[in-house]
Amino acid sequence: MQRAHPLAWAALALGLAFLYGPILLLVVYSFNASRLVTVWAGFSTRWYAGLLDNGPLVDSALVTLKVAFASASLATVLGTLAALALDGRWRFPGRPLLTGLVYAPMVMPEVITGLSLLLLFVGLGIPRGFWTIVIAHATFTLCFVAVVVQARLRLLDRALLDAAADLGAAPVTVFRTVTLPLIAPAVIAGFLLAFTLSMDDLVIASFVSGPGATTLPMRLYSQVRLGVTPEINAISTLLIGAVSLAVLGASVLTARRGR
Repeated sequence: MQRAHPLAWAALALGLAFLYGPILLLVVYSFNASRLVTVWAGFSTRWYAGLLDNGPLVDSALVTLKVAFASASLATVLGTLAALALDGRWRFPGRPLLTGLVYAPMVMPEVITGLSLLLLFVGLGIPRGFWTIVIAHATFTLCFVAVVVQARLRLLDRALLDAAADLGAAPVTVFRTVTLPLIAPAVIAGFLLAFTLSMDDLVIASFVSGPGATTLPMRLYSQVRLGVTPEINAISTLLIGAVSLAVLGASVLTARRGR
């Protein structure tokens, strides 16, 4: 086996440092005892305890988690159904058009998507709030779920599905007992991807949010314009830890399922 050139290792190290260095710096300074985020004054966890007294920030974090879970669940269901409809075995009129409509949010600028959804909600007379953000995020993320699940569907052994149908199983039974267990890792991955994208979104939520439905990215953006505070570093670190644990747990479950 040919060994990698030292320049390749150096390039890899620089790339990782560029990607994860700022995140590591944020985590380190979340334990800074000083209120000045650029001056290190010793190790302290005071800002994590102070989060409990920051009501608006905690409320925004709870709204973000609720929105992310609801929109990811809706996007997972719709994206999985879309992937099944776009599977190569099915031929129906308008399939290319449906494919384009499903994948359009993936390449559409978020500003255009947010503005379009805002005009839709205003035209329908729907008051903006929690559920409009959920619908908007599900619309934006279902295409990613569809891509992940469709990739898994292409690798399925069709003989298993045909065998279940030949044994008298109805299409719904085939999906529930054969197809769904086989594509479960992709469905879980799609849910986690949709959950992460929903938590990270700022642009679309800014268009479709309303009173009492301020997400954490919106809250952080409004506060950062006035200056970074230690509480922002602390809650960002908690979110990074939560997402990392979720991804690690999903990876462990997928590996066990594979074995």
